[in-house]
Amino acid sequence: MQEIIVALVGQPNVGKSSLINSISGAHLKVGNFTGVTVEKAEASLFYNDTKITIIDLPGTYSLNDFTMEEKVTKDFLEKESYDIILNVVDSTNLERNLALSAQVLEKNRKTLIALNMWDEAQKENISIDDKLLSEILGVQCIPTSANKNLNISLLIKSIVELYENKFIPPKRIYADFIESQIQVLSDFLDQKSYPEISAFIKSYQTTETISFREISIMLLSQQTKIYSYLHDKACWLEISKTLEHCIQNLYKFSKESNIQNIFISDALSFGRGAAQEVLSRPNKSLHQTQKIDAIMLNKYLGLPIFLILMFIVFDMTFLIGGILQDWAQNGIDMLGVMAKTFITNEDFASLIGDGIIGGVGAVLSFLPLIIILYFGISLLESTGYMSRVAFLLDGIFHKFGLHGKSFIPLVTGFGCSVPAYMATRTLQNKNERLITLFVIGFMSCSARLPIYVLFVGAFFSDKYAGMALFGIYILGALVALLMAKFLKLSVFSGKNEPFVMEMPKYRLPSWRIIWFSIYTKVLMYIKKAATFIFLGSMIIWFASHYPKNPELHQAYEKKIIAVQNNKNISKETKTKDIEELKNELEELSLQQSYSGYIGIALKPIFAPMNFDWRLSISIITGFAAKEMIVSTLGVLYSLGDSAAEDSEGLRNALKANISMPTAIAFIIFIMFYIPCFAATISFGKEAGGIKFVFYLFIFTTVVAYIFSLIGFYVAKYLSLFFFS
Repeated sequence: MQEIIVALVGQPNVGKSSLINSISGAHLKVGNFTGVTVEKAEASLFYNDTKITIIDLPGTYSLNDFTMEEKVTKDFLEKESYDIILNVVDSTNLERNLALSAQVLEKNRKTLIALNMWDEAQKENISIDDKLLSEILGVQCIPTSANKNLNISLLIKSIVELYENKFIPPKRIYADFIESQIQVLSDFLDQKSYPEISAFIKSYQTTETISFREISIMLLSQQTKIYSYLHDKACWLEISKTLEHCIQNLYKFSKESNIQNIFISDALSFGRGAAQEVLSRPNKSLHQTQKIDAIMLNKYLGLPIFLILMFIVFDMTFLIGGILQDWAQNGIDMLGVMAKTFITNEDFASLIGDGIIGGVGAVLSFLPLIIILYFGISLLESTGYMSRVAFLLDGIFHKFGLHGKSFIPLVTGFGCSVPAYMATRTLQNKNERLITLFVIGFMSCSARLPIYVLFVGAFFSDKYAGMALFGIYILGALVALLMAKFLKLSVFSGKNEPFVMEMPKYRLPSWRIIWFSIYTKVLMYIKKAATFIFLGSMIIWFASHYPKNPELHQAYEKKIIAVQNNKNISKETKTKDIEELKNELEELSLQQSYSGYIGIALKPIFAPMNFDWRLSISIITGFAAKEMIVSTLGVLYSLGDSAAEDSEGLRNALKANISMPTAIAFIIFIMFYIPCFAATISFGKEAGGIKFVFYLFIFTTVVAYIFSLIGFYVAKYLSLFFFS
């Protein structure tokens, strides 16, 4: 069986993800490129006796080294092993997309072009002569639509045929002044017939062959690979003289002093010229997208519309997800009780029922809320709306030291801080990038959502729960802006970069892409619960049970026996007194355990907010993973207080032991203190080293403590004012 490796290349928002899903049936593997944190997707499918593996390279506007995505894509096309380049272009933005296609054709590899979103182009009455375009570019151009499954089978068939057919070089024509210098250098190499050049041609590729023309283009465009090969060869002295003369002529005719800019400008011109030859569109005074933008980006309506949409997302997350979460929690509680009933060994039963099922189950029960939150954000992203929000907020962001593009990593932070930190690579200004990195953690990630829902459900009625949850997210965003301004004025001062960003057309969401986005994130959440949180729950259980204090247990057993033998009190009083003694025993046992020692040691630090030792220790475990806070509280409160055995479980336990001001202070501290361990590592990589991790710890801890203290006293005085 033969295998064909296809490199999928395209600009952002051209439907690459939709196309690869349509081709492969969403059988994707998602990971990172080796050595970098840029995400890649890989899909495999079978066509007759052929296995086709498609590698989805990062979306990029060009093949330069300006951003990490450009560098990764360029390096892959130049250094890695693959058979075919599948270049996906947006049929509704052909001219802009063909600029990248021009650079792809320069790689001189077997290439296929998918004219994606063909159905949308037809709706806009855009006519493209795909046959003429194929002739101009020298590669097959196939109209496709991922959403409509247009020509998907033809595309797969064409990949196999292209692989099996003899290589025919693409037609990449340059401006006359560039072509003349290519010819001069090519004639020179042909005349000299250097053995070193012949050796390079033989070693360069196995399936395609390159000519002196391709060698000349590589030399003139200053591609690193051929320079590093020739610079220590004997022929380099002669070649460099002719090459320098040709480059000076390029400078002279172009009136440009940078070779890279000369070839970038020519790629843009080539794309523009090819598009003009094959493209015709009606003159419409106002495009449908522009009509929608007139409302969504309105100076006065744009921001309220965005806030309303986000409120709907968070409100539906709590209302619908809350109902499903209750069902899931009830099932987990029943499973825990069954485990403790059937397991005879008391310690082992507690480990399974309270530690593993109670800890991991508490996290898994919030899965419905996570799914709904991801669904809402993915829905807004897939329609093209989130890019508009970046433009909409640019003016506001600049006042606080951020860039409009900062919105993308910030809103990604609502899902997970790890990809949010990676998304800051789109910011070219170093100071703006660092400011964004430092405040991303204030955007509440999905791992914090179970904590919020737990406390909001315990201290707010269902009528106000959605509003309270929305307020938490808005407060986090406002504090992020305030802290960004503080960093801009103090540590990271400097000039702002102008806002330049593509606005994709509005389109109906791809349900397959939304499903895959939710699926991958939920899978990561479950894996974390099944591994990291599973282990953490057992450690917390052990730390909460040991060391044992036999003398304490014996003393309370005597007290309980004394109450049981006391004939002067009623049966109801006996039961009540015995229950109180058991609770006292469990509370004292907890305080004398390893968890208790740590929590009591931390308690003075958080005493101004009235945190008990259990809240204090949960903050420490939350650094490993924020979901651990719920499992920690689930383990500690189910052990230490009988209220946790009631129907409402952990919520009632919290409400019985914690005041409203303390709960608000705790929520605020969780909102702002350092992200989880994995996110912190990602932050360090993106920011530039371990010293920035130390700065982040100090910065977020101080912010969390100050705002938590403010929240505690504001809530305390408001409660006195309204309920005194």
